[in-house]
Amino acid sequence: MRHALIIAFILFQNSLIYGQNLVKNPSFEEFNKCPEGLGNMTEDATSWSVSTYGTTDYFNECSDEMGVPNNFSGEQTAQFGKGYAGLYMMAPNDYREYLQAELIQPLVKGERYSVSFYISLAEKSMFAVQDIGVLFSEKKMNEPTRKHLTKPKGKDSFNHLEISKSNYFADKSEWMLVTSEIVARGTETFLTIGNFRNNMASSLKKMKGKKLAAYYYIDMVSVTPAYQGLFSRPLSADKVYVFENVLFKTDDYQLDEIAKNDLEKLYKELKKDSTLYVHIDAHTDSDGSSTHNEKLSSNRAISVSKYLTSLGLSKRRVFWMGHGGKRPVSDNNTNEGKQKNRRVEFIISKEKGLGTASTMFEGN
Repeated sequence: MRHALIIAFILFQNSLIYGQNLVKNPSFEEFNKCPEGLGNMTEDATSWSVSTYGTTDYFNECSDEMGVPNNFSGEQTAQFGKGYAGLYMMAPNDYREYLQAELIQPLVKGERYSVSFYISLAEKSMFAVQDIGVLFSEKKMNEPTRKHLTKPKGKDSFNHLEISKSNYFADKSEWMLVTSEIVARGTETFLTIGNFRNNMASSLKKMKGKKLAAYYYIDMVSVTPAYQGLFSRPLSADKVYVFENVLFKTDDYQLDEIAKNDLEKLYKELKKDSTLYVHIDAHTDSDGSSTHNEKLSSNRAISVSKYLTSLGLSKRRVFWMGHGGKRPVSDNNTNEGKQKNRRVEFIISKEKGLGTASTMFEGN
């Protein structure tokens, strides 16, 4: 047995999760019909609804009227898959739209959960907001109003959090990750996302745009048991760890902020012992040609390697290799099996390169 630590990074297309994602249809891929018009979220998107009379929108690549990437509010590709939601978080006369989903199961009292989703400010928006609200409720909400919802106070059947960004959620070109944690009261069954402040109470930033509003696209909504972290306790040699935070979009090899955060923790561990080398193996599932998959897996391994060295890890200590789909660990005939095969493995060892890694970084 090699004296090594194997860390598997599971890479998959449709879910940003640390454990089981409790949100059904999190990236809006499943739909009852291809969207044809505005205010269609409840009718068209599977497992999603709205909390008020506000007309939240559903977009998908299959549609001309409600398309991706081009639609009435601007241009934006999906962060994951082919669909996403769209809603007004600020508009004249306190008009608001909200996004609601029933969780797969209620949250467990006293347990900590991670809440996250991606947003992008639509190009035509004249304003950006600083705060975004997330409300968990025991029952499905259906308030007869088109104005802002007031966050409930002192009620055990609700659990509310507000996520703030000091420089506002103002990016119109890239997706921004919105993330926080809550401690469950045990009654949380439904999730609602939106702005729970009226216009006067909302912190707004003026932007270049034609619409006197703040309209946002939303993708990949996740509620999961809070990840305690691979590095919450000392690492042991010769032990296999599954590390689920390095995720890539389909046919992509760019690292997101969650991935970078965990690689920074890995770097801190490697700094403790300068005699250790890290060997990176990237894999794909069987979809696509072998040439394409080998290149894709190599690019992913290089992205991880370069980020580690950018943090200060010596290039002489980093080795990598992309294997494409040649080394499956599960059945490629099922989605679950493919998910397990899309992985990046890290081996930490005192053996230099372990005899199989590319020496791309050696001697540089």
